[in-house]
Parts: sequence; C-alpha cells; structure tokens
Amino acid sequence: MRKVVIHRAGGYERLSLEEGQCPEPGPGELRIDVAAIGVNYADCVIRMGLYASARELVGWPITPGFEVAGVVSAVGPGVTWPIGQDVIAVTRFGGYASQVVVPASQVFMAPQGLSATQAAGLPTVFLTADYALHMLARPMPGEWVLVHSAAGGVGSALLQIARAAGCHVVGVVGAEHKVAAAQALGATLVIDRSRADLWAAARGIAPAGFAAVFDANGVSTLADSYGHLAPAGRLVVYGFHSMLPRRGGRPNWLRLAWDYLRTPRFSAMDLVNRNKSVMGFNLSYMFHRGDLLGAAMGRILGGFAAGTLRMPAVTTYPLTEVAQAHADLESGRTVGKLVLVP
Repeated sequence: MRKVVIHRAGGYERLSLEEGQCPEPGPGELRIDVAAIGVNYADCVIRMGLYASARELVGWPITPGFEVAGVVSAVGPGVTWPIGQDVIAVTRFGGYASQVVVPASQVFMAPQGLSATQAAGLPTVFLTADYALHMLARPMPGEWVLVHSAAGGVGSALLQIARAAGCHVVGVVGAEHKVAAAQALGATLVIDRSRADLWAAARGIAPAGFAAVFDANGVSTLADSYGHLAPAGRLVVYGFHSMLPRRGGRPNWLRLAWDYLRTPRFSAMDLVNRNKSVMGFNLSYMFHRGDLLGAAMGRILGGFAAGTLRMPAVTTYPLTEVAQAHADLESGRTVGKLVLVP
C-alpha cells in the first residue's frame, strides 16, 4: 500500500509518499481499497503541527485524512459488510492511503449516483455542517442565517442544509468567481466581500441581526459575527483559518501569536445580558458519539437520496500531488471540494 506520512511539522516538503504493509482488519473492523480521499483544511493544520487532536491522539509520524470512498476488500470478526461493496468512511486520521482499516461503525453505503471522487468529499463537510446546524444552532424555518466561506466544502454543505431547514441563507465569499457557486447551492443572497463592505451589506439584509452565524475564520470576523447576532442568536465556531498562511505552507509565528491575543474572549455575563450564545466543536473529538454521527449521516444520505443535497464542484489530484492540493486549498482560491486519487 501507499500512504502519505508526515514525520514532523512543517511545509509541503513534509508530505512524504511511502510504501507500507497492507493493513489487516481486527474484530469489528473492515478494510477499504481506497478509490478517492477527501482533502480538508484540517489536514493542512495537521501538517503544520497545530491540530490539537492530532498531537494528543496520534503524534508523529502521522498520516492525515478524515474521509475516503472505496470498496470493502476484507472484514474482521463480527463484521457482515459484503466484499466488493462501494462505501464511504470517516477515518479520524489515516485516510491519505491506498488501503485503510476502520471500525465498521464509521462506514456507510456510498450514495447512488455519485462517483467515487464525489463520494469521498462528502462525509467530513456534511457531518460538520449537519452538526453545526441541527445539533448546535437549530435555527427555525424563516430565520436568517449567515455562512462564512460559503463556496468552500463546509460552507457549501451549510448552505444546502440550512436552506433545506427552511432558513433564509446569506453566503459570504471572498472573490467574484465564487458567487455563482454559492447561489447554485442555495444561498438566498451572496455577499462578495472583495467588492462590498461585508458588515454593511449584512446589516442591510438583516437589520435585526442573524439567528445564527457559522464562522471558521477566527479573529478576522469573530467579533463582528457575534455583534451581528439577533437577540437569542447563536454563533457557531469550527475553525480559525484567517490566522494561518495563504501561501508558503508554514505559519508566521509572530502573526499567529498576535492573532491569538486578538481573538475575542466572550464573557459569560455579556452572553446572558445580550441573550446570545457562542458554541464551538471539533468532530475529531466526537468519535465516541457514534450515535450522533450515525444519526447525522442518516439525515445526510437521506438528503442525497431525496435530491435536496448534492455535492459541490470537485477538483481531483493524484496522490503524488498532495502538496499541490494543500497549497491550493490554503490559497483560498478554490471552490468546493478537493479530492486525492491514489
């Protein structure tokens, strides 16, 4: 088998493609011959050495990757999945490989009508979006919500899931070429912050504020996202992308420290007095809640079967070009999902 291994933190040069032994499944596990691998911004953060759960749960060396699509090629004791079945899986690291072994509870039928490259980009972004909206924010039909980075992977999923929940959805994008993608995936209105004042436009759309704001930017928008919540509004935080580099693959430690110091700290008293909520989560710490992840995947696959959800645009790279995939994702210029093909 081939896999990408990172032996220590750094830039793109730390992504090493290596040969290894084909893994064998144990009790309750199965092996997947991988056809495609979803790339997520968290994978870049892992490479930089800044992803807390990667340090705590695995350490160095590490193979990144949270999601794959492929075919069941072997099963361990107690597993009844048929050999040859097309599946998708969430992996909690280790996904950048031509074969992976995962617990059967993290494996799901591949949706009909999707290619392997499309299916590989589904689990992480849609599970993130579903949890953020249905388990945390829970907006009511007819309420206005705002989604940052609306043309990216999680943003694309949030647009669709929020629209399916009956919300009016404002998508925020950072470039003109991303507007059409956000509109096509269900945004009621799109704000292109490269051409308009983001928060002036947001106030014009929802003068009373938003029922929910979904923010993975970090310090660049968190304070204003909180400030533009309506009474009883919820700010959901699931990343800090603006604190990390757009090029070069290595963090600027002085800037990172400065942005850390500038990151808003929310006062419990202020939350009570303003009647607002701030919530955050990281799916990599939630694999012990298989009940929640399974229920969420059931909703997601049901949405794909019903045609209310669909994959955004997918850009593919050979596994040998993993460094280019990371560089492109970090640049902020990409639309939709990036996928590696081993």
